[in-house]
Amino acid sequence: MVDILPARERESLKIAADTLRRGDIIALPTDTIYGLAALAFDPVAVAKIYTAKNRPAHKAIPVFVASTADMPRVCREIPGTAKPALQALLPGALTVILPAHPALPGIVTNFGDTVAVRIPDHPVVLDLLAAVGEPLAVTSANLSNHPTPPTAAGVAQQLAGRIALVLDDGPSPRRDPSTILDLTQSPPKILRQGAISAAKLAQFFQL
Repeated sequence: MVDILPARERESLKIAADTLRRGDIIALPTDTIYGLAALAFDPVAVAKIYTAKNRPAHKAIPVFVASTADMPRVCREIPGTAKPALQALLPGALTVILPAHPALPGIVTNFGDTVAVRIPDHPVVLDLLAAVGEPLAVTSANLSNHPTPPTAAGVAQQLAGRIALVLDDGPSPRRDPSTILDLTQSPPKILRQGAISAAKLAQFFQL
């Protein structure tokens, strides 16, 4: 049985934050699809995401932070030319690839040199990040090779017995995931076309 809690109630956020601090994983709404979350600096908790999803071990997991000011907690550097663009585009449905901070657990980055960083434009996620005070490792709330359910009830059904709780904020606002932009290359390269179009990114980057 998976607990389904109303996402915008203060008590629900407290329960979710306490659950994450205990090292468990939860499902939460985002500005795209529902996601599975764990504390990014807790490798045992992150491993539970892989188990819950049957996720291949070679796939790294993106990291959510509360603001661009928090990015240095999970990445070594941000290209100077990219900072104004990120401040304009984030929060939003954009994931950026940056050099990983050495303190990040290897399980998050697949022991690589880069990390995928995102600041979702969703009040529940931002409030939860503030409540926990730590970056979150987050990936889609589904079994690998299955579609991500658009509702909290669907997530709870698909992942029954695998997660502690779901924060319910109604149907996902969109079914497409975030756009992934690699900022470790010059010029930056779109690795996945998602909710933010190439035309929008071209307003800020030379692609």
